[in-house]
Amino acid sequence: MAVFDPRVTPARADLAAKHLEGKVSAARFVEGRVMEVIEPQAPLRREPRPDAPLDTEALKGERVTVYDSNAEGFSWGQLAADNYVGWLPSNALAPAGPAPTHKVAALRTFAFPGPSIKLPPLEALPLGATLAIARTADRLAITSGGAYVPGMHLRPVGAYEPDFVAVAERFLGAPYLWGGKTALGLDCSGLVQVALAACGVACPRDSDMQEAALGVPLADRKDLKRGDLVFWKGHVAIMCDANNIVHANAFHMAVAIEPVEGAIARISTAGSEVTAIKRITAPAS
Repeated sequence: MAVFDPRVTPARADLAAKHLEGKVSAARFVEGRVMEVIEPQAPLRREPRPDAPLDTEALKGERVTVYDSNAEGFSWGQLAADNYVGWLPSNALAPAGPAPTHKVAALRTFAFPGPSIKLPPLEALPLGATLAIARTADRLAITSGGAYVPGMHLRPVGAYEPDFVAVAERFLGAPYLWGGKTALGLDCSGLVQVALAACGVACPRDSDMQEAALGVPLADRKDLKRGDLVFWKGHVAIMCDANNIVHANAFHMAVAIEPVEGAIARISTAGSEVTAIKRITAPAS
C-alpha cells in the first residue's frame, strides 16, 4: 500500500473513505456525506476531545465530507478547501445548503437578526467565511437563512484581492494561536493560507506543505522582494518588502512586522535555519 499523509487522507485503521478502497488498509470503507460549517469558525482537532490540540479551523460556509460521527458530539471528516482531515464538533455542522455566493472581505463583520445594525448581533464572522445571499436591502445583504450582514463587508465568491501581502498586513497585531485562521488568533501558515485564499490562490494548510507546493525557489536572499515566502522547519513568513517580513509568530505572540535578517538570526539561535525561499507565481483565478 502507498504511504499517504494522514493530515489530508481520510483513512484510519477502522474506517476510510470509499474512494480510497484498494489504496489504503482499513476495516471498512464508507461513502461520506457533504455537510456545511454553520458556526463562524469550527475547531478541527486530531482527536475527538475538546482539549485536543487545535490543528486548524473551518470557516462558516465551508464544505466538509463527514465519514464518521460519535456519541460524544464529534464528526470526523475532510475539509473541501484544503483537504485537511480531523474531528469537528457535530453541532457546528449541518446538511449543505445553497451554494455560497459571497464571502466576508472584512477582518470581521456581524450578522444581525433583522434589518437594523442596532440589534444584538447573532454572530461575528471572520474574513473568508462564505454566505449564500438571497437579496439585498438598504446596504444589508440578507442570507438564505434570514440573517442581515453589512453589504460593504462582502464580496462575490469569485472576486479576489489583488495583493495577498496587503491582506496579511491587515492582521497586524492579531494574537498568535496554533491552528487558528481568524483575527481572533492565527498561526504562521494560517496567515499565509488565509491571505492567499483571499487572492484566489489555492494553498495547503501547514508550512511544510506550503514549502513543497507553493512558488519557485530562490537561491539568494539578496533577491528578496514583496510577496516572497521564507521557510524554516515549522515556520513561514511573508516578505512585505526587500528587508522586512510579516508573520504570525510565538516570539511576539502576534502577527508582527520585523527585519528579516533579525528574525533569521533569532530563529537560527533557537536552532532552526532557513530551509527555503519561494516566490509565488500562480495568478489569482
